[in-house]
Parts: sequence; C-alpha cells; structure tokens
Amino acid sequence: MSRTAASVWKNCLVFIKDNITPQAYETWFEPIKAVKLNNDCLSIQIPSKFFYEWLEEHYVKLLKTALRKELGQKAKLTYIIEMENTYGSKKPFTEKIPSSQREKIGQQDVSFPSKEKSTQLKNPFVIPGIRNLKIDSQLNANYNFDNFLEGESNRLARSAGNAVSNKPGGTSFNPLLIYGGVGLGKTHLAHAIGVAVKEKYPDKTVLYISTDKFTQQYIESVKNNTRNDFIHFYQVIDVLIVDDIQLLSGKSGTQDVFFHIFNHLHQNGKQVVLTSDKSPIEMQDIEQRLLSRFKWGLSAELQKPDYQTRFLIIKNKLYRDGVEMNDEIIDYVARNIQSNIRELEGAIISLIAHSSFTKGEVDLALAKKIVENHVKNIKKELSVRDIQDSVSDYFQMDIDTLQSKTRKRHIVQARQIAMYFSKQLTKSSLASIGKQIGDRDHATVLHACKTVNNLKQTDKQFKKFVEDINKKLIS
Repeated sequence: MSRTAASVWKNCLVFIKDNITPQAYETWFEPIKAVKLNNDCLSIQIPSKFFYEWLEEHYVKLLKTALRKELGQKAKLTYIIEMENTYGSKKPFTEKIPSSQREKIGQQDVSFPSKEKSTQLKNPFVIPGIRNLKIDSQLNANYNFDNFLEGESNRLARSAGNAVSNKPGGTSFNPLLIYGGVGLGKTHLAHAIGVAVKEKYPDKTVLYISTDKFTQQYIESVKNNTRNDFIHFYQVIDVLIVDDIQLLSGKSGTQDVFFHIFNHLHQNGKQVVLTSDKSPIEMQDIEQRLLSRFKWGLSAELQKPDYQTRFLIIKNKLYRDGVEMNDEIIDYVARNIQSNIRELEGAIISLIAHSSFTKGEVDLALAKKIVENHVKNIKKELSVRDIQDSVSDYFQMDIDTLQSKTRKRHIVQARQIAMYFSKQLTKSSLASIGKQIGDRDHATVLHACKTVNNLKQTDKQFKKFVEDINKKLIS
C-alpha cells in the first residue's frame, strides 16, 4: 500500500497523542491538515503564524521524532500557513516561514502567491494624525542627524543609525537597539533614523511609537475584540521605531503580541529600531524568546559625552539659537555638567534666559552661579538596588536579610518600605520590583505599597522611618 500525506500524518498523530495531554493534542494538533507528501517531505497546513510559532517553540522535537519514525532520518517538514485576510478579501493565502528562524526538521521549500495590496485596510485603533490609509509617522523633524553631533560616546550608535536609514531592513543591524541612560540622545537618534528614511524613501511607511502608547493600543484592541486588526496594522509598517522597549517588563500580553509583530516584520525584511535605558541582558521580566530577538541585530550603547563632545554640543546649540558666548564660559559649563546632554542644554537655556531677563551680559560669574544651582537640582536616577541599599543601611541589615523569606515583623516592614519607594521613585513595573526584591510577584508589591500607606497614617514611629528614608533617597 502506497503512503499518502494523510496516512503518514495519521501515524504521526498516534505517536504524538501518546506523548502529550489530551487538551494539548486537541488544541494544537487536531486542527492540522496533511496536504502533500513529496518523497521524504510532508506538507501540513496550519491555521496561523501564531500556531506555527507555538508548535516550533513547544513541540518541534516531538514533531521531529514522529516524522522520522515514519519517513526516516531525511524527513522534512513544510508548513503552509493559511490565514484569513481581514483587509477585505476573504481568500486564504500562504506565507513562507524562513528556515533560518526555526530549529530545522528539514529544509523548507514553500512557495506562496504574491500578495495583492488591499484598498480596504482600516486603522484598528486611533493614533493621532492617522487618517484612512495615510499613516503619520509621528516623527519630530527637529530630531535629525544634522543636529545629532558625533563623538566617541555615540559613534557606533550614530553610524549604525545612518546605515539603517540608508538601507532599512537591508543591513545586519536589524533590529537596531539603542540603549543608554536618561538624556543621552536615544529618542533623538531614533527620530533621526525615521526622518532620514522618509527623506530617502518617501513611499516607505515609517512609524515612531512609545512602548506606553503601544501597550495602551493593545489593551484597547483586546477590549474591542480587534486584536487581529491591531497585529495586521503593525505588520504593514516598513520601519517600526519603538521607544523605551524596557517598559514591556512584566506585560506578558503585550510582549506576546509584540513578539509576533516583530517576527513578521523581520521575516519580511522590514526594519525594527528599538530604544531602551538598559541593555538586553539587564532587562527584567521580559521573555527570553523576545530578548533573544533583540540580540539578533546590533545593540549600540550611548554613553555619557566626553568633554570635547559636550563643548561642541553647547557651541552648536548657541549657533542654532543665534547666541554668542565666550569660549571660556562654554568651557566652564562643559567641564562642570557631565551627566547628560539634556542637563547640558538645560543649563545653556537657563543662562540665555537669565541674560535676556536681566538684560545683562553672560559672564563667567553668572555662568558659575547658574551651573551651581543647576547641578544642585539634578536629581539622581535611582534604581531598585539603590533603594534596597538605602533601606538596608537605615535598618542596619544586609540585602540578603531584606530579601529573605522570613516573616519577622521588622524585616517584613523594611522590605515593604523598599517596595514602596521602588514604586514611587523608579520606572520599574510592579513585577520587576518584586523580582528584584526577593523574587516576589507583583501582587506582593501592590500589597506592600498599600500597607505602607496605611501604616503611615496610624503608626507614628513607622511614619518617621518612611520620612527619614525619603530624605536620604532624595538628598
């Protein structure tokens, strides 16, 4: 009896069914249809790309074993992904999944018809400036390469950004992840890439969006039962720029949807640009499968600018504003404000404003006064670790004790205070805070914050603890 695709797949299913739970079998294998058998290559049809990714992530070894039992060691597997085109046409289409993105059972050999552009694409959510098919890139044209000065601290990131803007999706810098501390120019560089792409490739669809706004849109799509439209909308973008990607931390649903959008864009040669205040290895509560994709391209760090770069930034800022200033003053400001570019420009704006209000000349004495006041007002960016160190020091206990599982009252209260200030003074999510303070969950952190707020109202001694630590942290 000759083998057919159906008979081979039926035998595979017998083996698979014996090795997984009934619910998993019903969910992930019953919907699959055997389509074609060509020598040692079996083609199966699956409902969606999400379905494909789930099989690859959870069942690829099981599939490999089952197929090789039937077809031998040279067995190959081809996926045909049938998706409903929600843009108007209801005809199914197939998509090729590049073998470079999966653990291979065998080489893929899938052909697919060319996709016709639909005229019925609808915006699945509201982005200010988007009307009908016209997508406003949400870019700030003032943030461009011309006013992003190059120095040792940013040379790699700027060069990579330039390469991406010249050939979006066509370099090895995909994704390009730009990371660094506050005020070092991450958002500026991200916009500059998008602006340059639009200048060189007017027909390309470019979209800049913050992670917070992306998350809000996703939540709305779930509420309105338009999740598929949300995904498909982002899949038409040629260059997607997402700012502050570290804010996906602890948001499992948003991470999941971004994972599938990212995969589609990457597989179809589209460019992804991300910014973060942390490198991928430092990101907390982001799934490994997503972090691994962040590392596919290039992670370029923006560091604090050196003296020469700071000097040039001030000169450039003054030139653009039509203001003349003595080099001695510029030198003083550049040497004494070293934190980041944002603070540097802020000090210059203060100098110019002070001069115009008093109608006085900007001299070195005024510069010293402004810089001294400005430096005093620069708030240190606290981390969850900084807060734990301060709380532990105040209560005279080590970090291990603070993070321990003990239920001793004074240790529990110290831990709760650390969680409370971590929520108040950092951008970390509840899940990330809990993870860093003894591997707790977000509900524990939320409970700690409520407890601290309540005790401040009812316990005078506890209130003093909180006030003392607060002074210590913000001083």
